[in-house]
Amino acid sequence: MKTISHVYDSYGQARAAVEELEAAGIPSKDISVVANKYVSAEHAQVDDVSPASAGASIGAVAGGGAGALAGIGLLAIPGLGPVVAAGWAATAAVGAVTGAMAGAAVGGLAGVLRDSGEPEQRANIYSEAVRRGGTLVTARVADDHEERARAIFTKHEPVDPDARRREYHAAGRAEFDPNAPPYQPTEAEIDRIRHKGLL
Repeated sequence: MKTISHVYDSYGQARAAVEELEAAGIPSKDISVVANKYVSAEHAQVDDVSPASAGASIGAVAGGGAGALAGIGLLAIPGLGPVVAAGWAATAAVGAVTGAMAGAAVGGLAGVLRDSGEPEQRANIYSEAVRRGGTLVTARVADDHEERARAIFTKHEPVDPDARRREYHAAGRAEFDPNAPPYQPTEAEIDRIRHKGLL
């Protein structure tokens, strides 16, 4: 199995990628989505999610159900705060909260990405991109599905992590900061986050 991860600037792009991955035969249980909370009108005004209430959402988020996106729910991930998410990677990232409460290190989303094979720098860029409004899609794929899955990810125009890293450096942010304040997108950005790629 290979794990492939990409971030999209809009939820619409990410949703289209997930739907096509499922149509190509990748099981829903092997696909995860982690998005900035602003993709959801229902959750956009939520400022905090306690570990207890986040834990109550994990069962729904982890479930495959009628597709990866059907189980999407609100969670708190270390360094990101409230996100809407579904699937195994989201559950693992929240599991880092539980581990931290038991005395283990907090890995959050960057830790899950590193554990799944992403280089440290890319894991940080992807985490920062989600914090700023992006949507992460991660899929575990069998070797015989890898080429097709990569083509699907590329087709939906993911963020170029090298270009995004240069952009963040130019703005003075060297790497993902789990202690940075929550990002507050403008109304125009929220519209982009929710709708680009839906047409």
